[in-house]
Amino acid sequence: MIAVTGASGQLGRLVIESLLSKTSSENIVALVREPNSIPEFVAKGIEIRQADYNDPASLVKALKGIDKVLLISSNAVGQRTSQHKAVIDAAVQTGVNFLAYTSLLKADTSPIFLAKEHKETETLIKESGLNYSFLRNGWYTENYTMGIAQAIEDKAVYNCAGQGRLTTAPRAEYAEAAAVILTDETDQHLNQTYELGGDTPYDLSNFADEIAKSAGTDISYINLKEDDFKSALIEAGVPEGFAGALADAGIGIADGWLVDEKQDPFKNYRAYNDTYETICFGSGSSFIENFEAKRQEILPAFFYFIL
Repeated sequence: MIAVTGASGQLGRLVIESLLSKTSSENIVALVREPNSIPEFVAKGIEIRQADYNDPASLVKALKGIDKVLLISSNAVGQRTSQHKAVIDAAVQTGVNFLAYTSLLKADTSPIFLAKEHKETETLIKESGLNYSFLRNGWYTENYTMGIAQAIEDKAVYNCAGQGRLTTAPRAEYAEAAAVILTDETDQHLNQTYELGGDTPYDLSNFADEIAKSAGTDISYINLKEDDFKSALIEAGVPEGFAGALADAGIGIADGWLVDEKQDPFKNYRAYNDTYETICFGSGSSFIENFEAKRQEILPAFFYFIL
């Protein structure tokens, strides 16, 4: 049986949906803090088990009889290492055979603040003796597309990332990669690390240009100093600690820590799925090409959001 932690979250739900396309619902267990939060999966025949990262006993109970588990990283920055350790310990105690972990691009060497707990978790997993795969996910494309409406209103995209490039991919693609690995019956993914992301690097100036073309108005990328970007985020309602982490990530982008220079980050995944959708809104092309192809479908939704 395959268990997915954080199954009620944005990534977790997508992983469950991808798993359903590859295996029977009887083989899937959704682990959530609030069992009533995902009735749609109950209707599909998926077993729901209560599991709380802060309650080790609940994790041991939830992982009994589980063969493979996907540990989706907690969103509690500053508490993630201890929370993840509770899952790892429970997996060892219950005899889980394989653990996949959603980490961060270049986690073992990245100076980005958000990478620290990912690196610590990877070390704990290796030290546990569990068979593992590290899915080092790059930035989500949605981190930027969710701000398109605001960018149109402000006529600007703000960050402190300079001309740093990214190789983002949609959550659904990271979810699909996780499902492929979890349902593979060979040993080829055991104790492997995958740097995951989209094919075509782009920077936030490219992103602003594409929004401008679609909106029919001038939109600029405005590069701020790190402290100024952090202050702007706080003013917009982002909690101070998280604002600092996002500003730090912007500097990390500028320094090249969220781009995969190999240009083929899903080469192992592609061996199993030739229909991989590269980045954002389409198939087999760049972020910019996909945005151009889909602009008439995308823009009305964002203008509706503004109104």
